[in-house]
Amino acid sequence: MGIGAVMHTFTVQLANVDAGIYEEISLRTARQASETEGNLLLRVIAYALEFEEGIELSQGIAATNEPAVFVKDLTRAFTSWIEVGAPDAARLHYGSKLAGRAAVYTQRDPERLAATWAGKPLHRGKEIRVIGFEPHSIDNAAEAIERRNDLSLTLTEGTLYLELNDKQFSTPVLQSFAA
Repeated sequence: MGIGAVMHTFTVQLANVDAGIYEEISLRTARQASETEGNLLLRVIAYALEFEEGIELSQGIAATNEPAVFVKDLTRAFTSWIEVGAPDAARLHYGSKLAGRAAVYTQRDPERLAATWAGKPLHRGKEIRVIGFEPHSIDNAAEAIERRNDLSLTLTEGTLYLELNDKQFSTPVLQSFAA
């Protein structure tokens, strides 16, 4: 944990109806001084929606050799590389080559973000999912973040419903591919 980092805990009730995943997840993560609360919430959402055995949160923006969220197998090899925000093409290319699959969760328009990678090397770019949300929806929800958080996430029929510390939000989930 870096200087000025703030620890946050999340108790997440996940109902990913679209994928048939129902879990209660406890997370403890640091928000670095230079990280927005919106980015922190986006990391937690990515973790929950990508939930599977072996999933981990990295140190977020402080991590240099790992994405925001990742999955490793029993040999500690990456199987999923999940970026948050707007990674550059080189980082996404590296992660896609290293892991069996890659994804990006962003607060930007997924198609516009993917367009910034056009013409750049991107390993398996047509397989890299880019998931976005309605403009400002994550930042608006992030205003409800406290040190200890109760978060309910429900994904059904392409809409994400969030209840964060008794405040309710919803947003359509927008998807594209990197190439």
